Amino acid sequence: MTNLPPLREVIAAHGLSASKALGQNFLFDEQLLARIAAVPGDLSGSNVLEVGPGPGGLTRALLRAGAQVTAIEMDRRCLPALAELGEAFPGQLTVIEGDALKIDHDALFDGQPYAILSNLPYNVGTALFTRWMGGEAWPPKWTSLTLMFQQEVAQRIVAQPGGSAYGRLAVLAQWRGTAKLAMKVHRSAFTPPPKVMSAIVHVAPAAMPEGVVAAKLEAVTAAAFGQRRKMLRQSLKGVPGALAALETLGIDAQRRAETLSIGEFVALARALST
Repeated sequence: MTNLPPLREVIAAHGLSASKALGQNFLFDEQLLARIAAVPGDLSGSNVLEVGPGPGGLTRALLRAGAQVTAIEMDRRCLPALAELGEAFPGQLTVIEGDALKIDHDALFDGQPYAILSNLPYNVGTALFTRWMGGEAWPPKWTSLTLMFQQEVAQRIVAQPGGSAYGRLAVLAQWRGTAKLAMKVHRSAFTPPPKVMSAIVHVAPAAMPEGVVAAKLEAVTAAAFGQRRKMLRQSLKGVPGALAALETLGIDAQRRAETLSIGEFVALARALST
C-alpha cells in the first residue's frame, strides 16, 4: 500500500503529541522505518509483536513487509490511528490496549513462533528486554528481537568485557544469544527529538548452555556488578558458594566483575547450579 497519508498528517488529524510520561518519541522517516523492519530478514507471513506502536510508523513498515502484526499500546489516544491502519491492511493487524509488562506475550500467538520488533518506549525498554532474555525456559518462542534503545543502553547490551559499558545487560544478552548493533539512529529523526542518540539492537537466541540455572547466573551478575568497583571476593561474598566456586574454577577473587568473560560467568553459574 503506497496511498497512506504521511505520518505527520496522521498525527495532526488525530491531534496526537508524544507523551513524555509514556516515554514516547515518534519516527516519521518511512525509509528509515522500512530499514528497521528489514533488519530481521523476510517477514512475509510471519508473526510479529510490536510494543508501543504509537501512531503506527513502524507498524505500517511491518505491514508493508507482509507481517502479521500484534501491537500492544497503552495510550488510547493512538488507537483510532491504528484502527485506520488496520483497515488499510485487512486481516494483518491486531491491536491490544494494555501494559506490555502485564501481558503474556507467548499466549498472544497461541504457542506459535514470533519475531519482536519495537521502537520501545524509553521508560520500559530495559524491563521488557530483561524479561525476554530471562527465565528458565529456553529456547524462547520469539525468533529474534529487533529493538530501539537509547544508544547508551544499546552499547551496554553488545559490550565486551573490560569496558565501563560491560555489565549485567551484556551478560544477559550474550550468554545464550547473539547480540549486535544493527544501526544507529540520530536524535533528529524523532519528534520530539530526545536528548540522546538511539540505536537498533538485534538479538537472535542461541543454545542454552548445559547445566546452568538462569536464576543462578542472574544472582551472580547482580551481586558482581552491583558492586563493580569491588573485588569479586567482596562483591560475591553474599552469594552462597560463590567464593568456593571461584577457587575451584581458578578465577582470581581479586579480579573485578568487568574483567570476567561471558564464559567465566556461565562457568560460575554452572558451578552454583549443581
